[in-house]
Amino acid sequence: MTPHNPAGSFIWYELMTTDAAVAAAFYNAVLGWKVMDPVGREASGGVEYRMIGRSDGGNAGGMLQLSEEMVAQGARSTWLGYLHVADVDATLQAIEADGGKVWMPKQRLPVGEIAMVADPMGTPFYLMTPVPPPGKADAGSDVFDPKATQRVRWNELTSPDLERAKVFYAKHFGFEFNEVMPMGAMGDYCFIDHAGVRIGAMMQQPAESPFSGWLFYFGVPSVLEAQRAVEAKGGKILNGPHQVPGGEWILFVVDPQGASFGIVGPLEK
Repeated sequence: MTPHNPAGSFIWYELMTTDAAVAAAFYNAVLGWKVMDPVGREASGGVEYRMIGRSDGGNAGGMLQLSEEMVAQGARSTWLGYLHVADVDATLQAIEADGGKVWMPKQRLPVGEIAMVADPMGTPFYLMTPVPPPGKADAGSDVFDPKATQRVRWNELTSPDLERAKVFYAKHFGFEFNEVMPMGAMGDYCFIDHAGVRIGAMMQQPAESPFSGWLFYFGVPSVLEAQRAVEAKGGKILNGPHQVPGGEWILFVVDPQGASFGIVGPLEK
């Protein structure tokens, strides 16, 4: 990839869902996305896969329809991120040696090599060594943008072992932790810097909270408008809206199939 996406960057986001049709209508109403028809099975590794389109013509990520077999094996509706690596095989070996697990062995697709892993605390994510589109050797991913709507603006990890998570992601993906915001009894909110960009934060999983893992916050022009759409389309608001440092507002949301995500932006237009 280009310097725009150095190794360790989030370069793709994927919704695994038990009902792609309902999910498409939900995210269209909430975020303004248009979910495309399934791509060819050869291009997607034999699964039912749809691209998620933004209003500007770019892609926000992808949507994987979970099969009955996948669900029977324990798969559930969730959002996962793809981290760019220079060598999938070498990274798999290093992650296993460091206590992580390989959940899906490397696959070669027209868009590149991918694998699914879990960090030593059990949090899943993808690895990817991408192949640029034909004739676009300098193409980069723009699915993450800290200021734009319809994209991920913030990547937040809630971990059962914050200190081990910080060491793990720093070692394998070049994350840096240069600033901390104390949150009282909830512990520290540790900001993640990567290649000179603040991409998110990590925090310790509270003892009373069942949620751990990566949470991705999507940008919207109006948090209140998005909240109304979430509720009208069968989603649930778990927390918020509340204001965060810098003046913007956030929501913690669950879609109709149970996938958690965040919303961030101004309270209203």
